[in-house]
Amino acid sequence: MPLELIIQQWRTGEQLLAAVPAEQRAAADRVAERIQSELRRRLGGPYTVAELAELYEQGTAWCTDLAYTAAPGAPAAWDPRITADAAFGRYLRGATDYAGGSILG
Repeated sequence: MPLELIIQQWRTGEQLLAAVPAEQRAAADRVAERIQSELRRRLGGPYTVAELAELYEQGTAWCTDLAYTAAPGAPAAWDPRITADAAFGRYLRGATDYAGGSILG
C-alpha cells in the first residue's frame, strides 16, 4: 500500500479519536497511548516512516489485544481504525524522515 494512503488512514484515525464521545474518550486515549508505548518498544531508537508503515502492514491484531487489556470494559475503544490508526499517526511525527506533514528526502 502506498505510504500516502497509509498516512491518510492514520490521519483519519486521529480525527476519529478526536471525535470519540466524551464518556468514551478516556478509554480510547488510554488505548492509543498503550499502542504508542508498544510502538516505542517495537521500533526502538530512531525510525523512518517506511519502518513504521512496514510494522503497520504486518497487521494490527496486536493493537486490538492491547486494547482489550487497556480498556476491558470499553468496547468502543477497541476499534483499530480509531485507536491503532491514531496511535500510528501520532507516532509518525517522531520519524526521522518526517517533518512538517511530509516525508523528507
